[in-house]
Amino acid sequence: MIDEKLQPVLDQVLQRNPGEPEFHQAVREVLESLGRVIAKRPDYLNHALIERICEPERQIIFRVPWVDDQGQVQINRGFRVQFNSALGPYKGGLRFHPSVNVGIIKFLGFEQTFKNALTGMPIGGGKGGSDFNPRGRSDGEVMRFCQSFMTELYRHIGEYTDVPAGDIGVGAREIGYMFGQYKRLTNRYEAGVLTGKALFYGGSRARTEATGYGNAYFLQAMLATKGQSFDGRKVVVSGSGNVAVYSVEKVQSFGGKVIAVSDSSGYVVDEGGVDLELLKEIKEVRRGRVSDYVQLVGAGGRAHFVEAGTGSIWDVPCDVAMPSATQNELTGKDARTLVTNGVLAVGEGANMPSTPEAIRIFQEAGVMFAPGKAANAGGVATSALEMQQNASRDSWSFEQTEGRLSKIMHTIHDTCASTAEEYGAPGDYVLGANIAGFVRVAEAMRALGVI
Repeated sequence: MIDEKLQPVLDQVLQRNPGEPEFHQAVREVLESLGRVIAKRPDYLNHALIERICEPERQIIFRVPWVDDQGQVQINRGFRVQFNSALGPYKGGLRFHPSVNVGIIKFLGFEQTFKNALTGMPIGGGKGGSDFNPRGRSDGEVMRFCQSFMTELYRHIGEYTDVPAGDIGVGAREIGYMFGQYKRLTNRYEAGVLTGKALFYGGSRARTEATGYGNAYFLQAMLATKGQSFDGRKVVVSGSGNVAVYSVEKVQSFGGKVIAVSDSSGYVVDEGGVDLELLKEIKEVRRGRVSDYVQLVGAGGRAHFVEAGTGSIWDVPCDVAMPSATQNELTGKDARTLVTNGVLAVGEGANMPSTPEAIRIFQEAGVMFAPGKAANAGGVATSALEMQQNASRDSWSFEQTEGRLSKIMHTIHDTCASTAEEYGAPGDYVLGANIAGFVRVAEAMRALGVI
């Protein structure tokens, strides 16, 4: 429930942003946590502070024309929402997917603001992308699209202004094409303007692995508070992009057994444990589908594939669930199934992948739940480490970078846990993450005045 003093803030958000359900959901979730804060600190209601936090500082929408391989002109929309810069330059990924619209980008930018605050790094929150779908497009088409996209975006970014990164549909290939166009347009080798770059031109070791590794580190710390660990546990990871693949890798290193992964075509179950190298081959080299896994794994048909629409990956019994695909993928029905099957912990690798009903069911059942703005903050934290390396013209080893990542994720866990306890809700990581992130942003905004 939302405190009555905060209800007018939500009402205003709903009125001013019609047709944006994901943004409404993200704002509501944070406001539901803030009643305990304003009871202690009613001064946060002054100067429209919370209203300002819910309003992006700048929203940019632009046309992206490009020519496909048949010589036909295609038109997409580009977006960049620069949500909050109280803590530093805007920081957040670019998503290329047909589902992208301004409401999706605003929800992601809002979440990013608090996620970035939790890292303790000097970065604000932003997000961007396009309704362009890179799947099935040639390298030449992707390059021409990225160059057209950056021809507008470059006016609005910079290492001290706004530093985009990758997200769904935007990997090293797309970052490379965009960085090349930025360099071409500005005549500057400003390495810190984009993160997620390849190692040979300013990227950071462990960045590809960071979000998945970070989620596993957070879950490891959360399980330890109950005397538990990944060792011997069955784990289900939705998705099969970087976040999912490297969640699998780190969970396996912790002794867990990942038995199912998915993509938009469906999900594959391998009770013997997912073959990580085969999964990497399919997704990173062949750019294939998880259905290919069944034909390639061999071993007497130990794996089976379930087509999308005929079942849910969350029907697979497991001890730990790691939703790592997209928003609202894990529903109330899925949560009830997981609870019935004895799930111990859930760690969100994606942004807002669990519906509000699912979160409520987990919490009421006593399932340990790690919200995305805390559990998947490892990616943006390592992006900030990439910015540090670019600024100092330095390059760190994998071990050095992963060591920093591990420390950051354990600090985020401890901050969420201690904040939840301070505000009378021990074990509620959703409340702890929301309050800890909010307070840091709010204090910076108060210090900077009404701007």
